[in-house]
Amino acid sequence: MHSILKRSLAAVVAAGFSTSFAVADESQLSGELKITSDMSNPAPRAVMESLAAGFGELHPDVDIELTIVDREAWKTQIRNALGANPPDVVNWYAANRMGPYVSAGLFEDISDMYANGDLPGLESVKGALTIDGKQYGVPYTYYQWGMYYREDIFKELGLTEPETFEQELANCEKIVASGRACYAIGTKFLWTAGGWFDYLNMRTNGFDFHMELARGEVPWTDPRVRETFANWRKIIDMGGYVADHQSYSWQEALNFMIEGDAVAYLMGNFAVAAMREGGLDDSQIDFYQFPKIADVPQGEDAPTDTFHIPSGAKNKENARAFLQYVTSADVQTKINAGDALGQLPINSESSVDKDEFLEQGFEMLNTSAKGGVAQFFDRDFSAEMASVGMEGLQEFMVVPDNLDDILERLEETRQRIYE
Repeated sequence: MHSILKRSLAAVVAAGFSTSFAVADESQLSGELKITSDMSNPAPRAVMESLAAGFGELHPDVDIELTIVDREAWKTQIRNALGANPPDVVNWYAANRMGPYVSAGLFEDISDMYANGDLPGLESVKGALTIDGKQYGVPYTYYQWGMYYREDIFKELGLTEPETFEQELANCEKIVASGRACYAIGTKFLWTAGGWFDYLNMRTNGFDFHMELARGEVPWTDPRVRETFANWRKIIDMGGYVADHQSYSWQEALNFMIEGDAVAYLMGNFAVAAMREGGLDDSQIDFYQFPKIADVPQGEDAPTDTFHIPSGAKNKENARAFLQYVTSADVQTKINAGDALGQLPINSESSVDKDEFLEQGFEMLNTSAKGGVAQFFDRDFSAEMASVGMEGLQEFMVVPDNLDDILERLEETRQRIYE
């Protein structure tokens, strides 16, 4: 373990990860800090090792033990790891995904760190770490969702980026008339339909309503939910989506956009790399925020990865200092750079690489997401509700006339889970 940290410390210094930001009583920190991380893929692993080493450089009297476990395995191991003799810091996810561990008393309440100003620059996603008015972790990276589109085809058809849903639909009519689909999507693995529901519901009814639905506080048969599906059906009825989307993964469906048979894709920023690899250059693709439907605060999907302190941790002072370190503006800038995680820093005082999509996403999430930041359908809804829900969303996209049956089925599931 120590050999890993020594090697990564050299990399940290070379890459400029070392920072001089102030940490309260940093000279007095000593003892141990045990970190368990699921950042097991090569680039995230290098980032995690650099974080441990950089913190160790600031606090040489702290003996840091870093354990990196397989990302998928961690999903089943975390509950046991948080039980007897837990580490001091762990990786996890925001919103509903942290809910079971908060309810079980396994994550430490760190509300005082937010209240005391120990964690500046995190206001845009503070809500995603909040349950019953208390905060239970810190974010370290996220990425935006939005509409990626073929800029060259927009120019060919004389289209401009829409600001309202009416303009979106008007664009779609012209795209369909040109013999193309408006949107690429592959719903074979269900979750992509969740992104469409998230945005249509947040734009129709607002972020707060969307989260109330996610918490099981609103019936699926509520007229406001039906209004969301009515807006969705406007796209379906005009033939806005690629045919047989239930047969494609999201990557397979991307080929429709690359080949020019579809013009836009509602997707996370991770799709940009695949677009570039598919042969599109940045002059052919662009990005815009999902347009306004009703006069409600704009919410955005931005799945967020987090660090938490187990409630049974033995070295909580050191753990809190580490949480301050990983959320500082300089460190967030460096770990999210293109040669590291290649995503967005959460701290609003950070900066991003000279990449037009990262820059647009960073500005959008820090200036336009006034409603709040959602974590995506399968993170915001409970696991069982998300599973049944996404099946229903895909079915609606294929057979929209089944809406009544779908909503009744989802409502039965909601009542069984939450009431």
